[in-house]
Amino acid sequence: MPALHVFHRLTSVIDEPAIQYVEVRFLGVPPVREVERASGVSEVEVDGPNMRCIVYGSFQPFLEALRGHEVRRLTSTPTSQPDRHRSLNQEKAP
Repeated sequence: MPALHVFHRLTSVIDEPAIQYVEVRFLGVPPVREVERASGVSEVEVDGPNMRCIVYGSFQPFLEALRGHEVRRLTSTPTSQPDRHRSLNQEKAP
């Protein structure tokens, strides 16, 4: 396989923005409005101190939206589908 072809495929993968399913637990009330307004964030859901959302691309706007709020736990799971978290939540439901 020509090296140029491999390089082209590699740069195509690198250029694709990451999609992350994110779960955050806060001490206190989650900053829902700030997170909803952050660039690249969608499908924000809140359950008490827990917030779930999808972050598309850079995490920076999402992290800036959390400023001033105490985060107790943050998990991020790569996903290829923006609505993957719905199936994860359904699996967790009693």
